[in-house]
Amino acid sequence: MAIFSTRDGTPWEPKYLDSIDTELCIGCGRCYKVCTQGVLKLMGIDDEGAFCDPFDDDVEVERKVMVIDKSGACIGCSSCETVCGTNAQKHSAAA
Repeated sequence: MAIFSTRDGTPWEPKYLDSIDTELCIGCGRCYKVCTQGVLKLMGIDDEGAFCDPFDDDVEVERKVMVIDKSGACIGCSSCETVCGTNAQKHSAAA
């Protein structure tokens, strides 16, 4: 487990994004906006429950959700968790 320090010496432990619950996510984009590392991506869910391009006019998108696109880019800042109004994200410390 990695423990770091902030500028003033306060201990800080990164919590990395593990998953997003697509049943809870409303696709508002708050997490996407605060992520400086490009970890997240907006996806659509079609009428069969499969992920699809949310901007494809040939597919009927039932709803939009955020998904993890580049998990390795997550720096563990937890900004996305802070702004999520539905608590759809799960984070954990490094093993």
